Amino acid sequence: MKAIVTVVGRDRVGIIASVSALLASLGINILDVSQTILDSYFTMMMLVDTSAAAPSFSELAAELEKAGGELSLSVRIQREDIFDAMHKI
Repeated sequence: MKAIVTVVGRDRVGIIASVSALLASLGINILDVSQTILDSYFTMMMLVDTSAAAPSFSELAAELEKAGGELSLSVRIQREDIFDAMHKI
């Protein structure tokens, strides 16, 4: 299943590396990524494939949120279909 991962936090060295390593350790494949720095804030959106991930989707969400807290970042995951429905005009 495809999903959207969002990452927001104060910019610093290693954010992309840390988040990418975390996703890889969970069996999540990154399909596309967009990131920018807004003043001193780092923002990133990733389209990912979770079909090879061992944990359930809710377990993935909890793990990403926990790791985000440890990294002083907001890291969230949302199913692509729900994300699309929320942003449809």
